[in-house]
Amino acid sequence: MEIEYGSKGLIGVLTPQANTTVEPEFWTLLPNGFSFINARLISSCNTIEERLIDYFSNLENSCNQFGNAPIKLLSIACTGSSYLIGRDKEESIVNKISKLLGIPVTTSGLSVVAALNNLSAKRIALCSPYPDALTQLSVEYWQSHGLIVSSVVSVLPATEHFHPIYGISAQNALDSLATLNQSDADVIVMLGTGMPTLLPLIKGNQVADAKPIISCMLATVWNSVSQIDENFGNIVPWVNNPIWIDRFNASH
Repeated sequence: MEIEYGSKGLIGVLTPQANTTVEPEFWTLLPNGFSFINARLISSCNTIEERLIDYFSNLENSCNQFGNAPIKLLSIACTGSSYLIGRDKEESIVNKISKLLGIPVTTSGLSVVAALNNLSAKRIALCSPYPDALTQLSVEYWQSHGLIVSSVVSVLPATEHFHPIYGISAQNALDSLATLNQSDADVIVMLGTGMPTLLPLIKGNQVADAKPIISCMLATVWNSVSQIDENFGNIVPWVNNPIWIDRFNASH
């Protein structure tokens, strides 16, 4: 089916209910010819951890929001759920939803793993927007995929916001990268799909002799696009010479 917008591929994206970052960053990162439609992961649970688990428990209902839209891939733009349910259960759920929809399905967690494999990275340093307990679960998730976490820096804001992760500024994230650049990691990973990462990615990857920096959102969009079009299979141009920088500059 030919559509007016997104002739190369229409991507379905599921975003946590209060997240204010996924949609603008996803649109900025998308190459020309691709488009996406977004739906929300909804939960009435009280704690962040309970909501993250609930999101994956109700994925089938969330997918119904897309109706019969001709999406070529479903991307679940939420990393915290992956950490809490673990690698095996995530794989089982992703396979189930993929068979149900008849299209590829990926998560931000799996996209980061794919990006790190593409970069031949084994040792990673983490810039984490999470509370300590969720950060530790994140470490265990990456380790379950055969990665070595060599350093972790927290970037949680000191002041209160409507949501602790979504209140983090791009400058907060950028400030944390200098410390991680001194680690023995192959790649620095900026965690979470709610923390603004585009400005830190641009500035951080322009520093002389800096370690490559990726974010969960960069990995999510790259992996989604590359599964539709193999011409985008190499992530290096997305990091070293961003193909998305013109769109970023136009929006600022």
